[in-house]
Amino acid sequence: MSDCQKFSKTYSFCCWYVILGNAAEAAVRAGYSPETACEEGMKLLASGRCRRLIGSMRESLSDQGGIISGLRRLAFGSCSDAAALAFADELPSPEVMRSLDLFNVSEIKRVKGGGVEIKFFDRLKALEKLWELENAFSDRDKAAGLIGALLSSAEEGGNDEDDPALS
Repeated sequence: MSDCQKFSKTYSFCCWYVILGNAAEAAVRAGYSPETACEEGMKLLASGRCRRLIGSMRESLSDQGGIISGLRRLAFGSCSDAAALAFADELPSPEVMRSLDLFNVSEIKRVKGGGVEIKFFDRLKALEKLWELENAFSDRDKAAGLIGALLSSAEEGGNDEDDPALS
């Protein structure tokens, strides 16, 4: 594997890790084998280069990266493991259950007759919260720009007493 391909895989892992917050799942999504994903993910997280990439990605997303990544995961995450669980003839082993991605699941119930009822978190509500957070950040940036403009105007020595419009 070339250095460019290695970096591309590492970069992909970092992106997925920022979104998912799970090293093994991020490694699988980045193209690593599911059998070695946990080990590969931990190796990548131990590298300084990867930690710096993840840090810069989180910083550029927001200062509330954990919340945003959780909301993104709720809004865009996969439900295939939950669907497989719902349609399974019998419950999987505890080992398999631990490896399932059930992040989007809010409730699991066994119903009479042997079926399974699965309730998911509301994707639309997660999208609404993401939108609100994104707008809050852009509004904060706009306010910072306005304050910066006002401060620079004051530093330039604008004297309000000389302005007839303000008298």
